[in-house]
Amino acid sequence: MAMFARRHPVIFSFLVVVIICICFFAAAVFFFLGRSDSAFEFGDKVGVVEVKGIITNARSVVKQLKEFRKDESVKAIVLRIDSPGGGVAPSQEIYNEVAKTVLIKKVVASMGSVAASGGYYIAAGADHIMANPGTITGSIGVIMEFANVADIMNKIGLGAEIIKSGPYKDIGSPLRKMTPEERALLQEFIDNVHRQFVEAVVRGRKMDIEKIDSIADGRIFSGEQAKKFGLIDGLGGLEDAIATAAKLGGIKGEPVVVYPKKKRFSLLEYLLGRSVEDLLDIISGTPFRKFGYLSPWLKAN
Repeated sequence: MAMFARRHPVIFSFLVVVIICICFFAAAVFFFLGRSDSAFEFGDKVGVVEVKGIITNARSVVKQLKEFRKDESVKAIVLRIDSPGGGVAPSQEIYNEVAKTVLIKKVVASMGSVAASGGYYIAAGADHIMANPGTITGSIGVIMEFANVADIMNKIGLGAEIIKSGPYKDIGSPLRKMTPEERALLQEFIDNVHRQFVEAVVRGRKMDIEKIDSIADGRIFSGEQAKKFGLIDGLGGLEDAIATAAKLGGIKGEPVVVYPKKKRFSLLEYLLGRSVEDLLDIISGTPFRKFGYLSPWLKAN
């Protein structure tokens, strides 16, 4: 090889360049074929957005819905939900984004093992809801939970000195018992948020508020029961939901199913089992921050 290079330097250089180009091209082909981005798939597509676990953050789901909404090759979207619920505000943000999306493209909510409370909240904004017969869903309600260690502290002789700007600034404090006035105030607050939940379901499902009120008491339903009450439209799994979305989106034949681009691997997220965004939200909502005690315990649940 060395002798050939010395005798034919031009040809040798040309061959080296060709080999490098071939290797680069092969690497690029393998890279693109290994990606699941919708840009590298051909044909009419159904985009799948997944909502898994407790809903503490809406950013990633909202971003994915926006991306599929803008992608002209994506004709319909499946919102795959496997969540027991979570925070009220992030559930409302996702619901609102779904409501914006259905104005442009068809959205089918597909319920997995559980899609209850906040999980049902976000599904209610879709054009069509599907669940398995044994899916746990419903649980239309709101809950706020407080711990109370006042009796234990009294027994061991511990106390606390609170300096506050108003009578309700430490409402929900675990260091003392709740007053009747505080309980009434919080109940009024919970009733207001619950009413928002009910009205969102009424708008999304286009049902009479009296019918929703009669079952919006926190009870859970199987997918089969939910269909009888009109909370969902049909029974079936993810593949059925994709087929339904394709039909609603006007896709003829087998649709191409695409998922959002995967995030880069994060060792921190792997070790902690949560996304960094979720962890930041939890830290910012610590009960002893300046905004008071309420945020960690208010759940659409």
